[in-house]
Amino acid sequence: MAIGNPFGLDQTVTVGVVSAKWRKLGMGAYEDFIQTDAAINQGNSGGPLFDTRGAVVGVNSAIFSTSGGNIGIGFAVPINLARNIVGQLKDKGKVVRGWLGVVVQPLTADLAESFNMDKNKGALVADVDASGPAARAGIQKGDVIVTFDGKDITEMNELPLLVAQTPIGKKVEVAIVRNGKTLSKNVSIEELQ
Repeated sequence: MAIGNPFGLDQTVTVGVVSAKWRKLGMGAYEDFIQTDAAINQGNSGGPLFDTRGAVVGVNSAIFSTSGGNIGIGFAVPINLARNIVGQLKDKGKVVRGWLGVVVQPLTADLAESFNMDKNKGALVADVDASGPAARAGIQKGDVIVTFDGKDITEMNELPLLVAQTPIGKKVEVAIVRNGKTLSKNVSIEELQ
């Protein structure tokens, strides 16, 4: 259920289903949208998205539309992500994101095969900042990050958001695949400047 103020109509409620989570719209590195067909029109941004128990699960944020009106594809920021941002703004007056010091790219099936991996899950390290935490931990260009702080990386887009939400100074275990072998690296997360 989405509540908002579309076109100046106060407290408008629309109902639908969640058709996907972890949607990426190409708007930035830290995307994790809930997709719903509950009508989210212009003016709904900032309103709550509720589940059937009445719990707020997201903040209505965007629509996909060719006409500017609802065509059944709306997006909300998950509430846990919103809570994290609000908490930081309250405590620090700004958003602080963790930094690993790598540039990653998707791991295709062909690349996985060339790395002697049986599946294409993970984030391929395309570059490493020589002054960053990953370099100091021994992570190299060409490594495939398969877990970060105990969480499996099934697709490349998951890693930047996980790193960004990691507290500064936290030591995390990062599992990588290098030359067909899984290695463990301990990395101390720094603040993204």
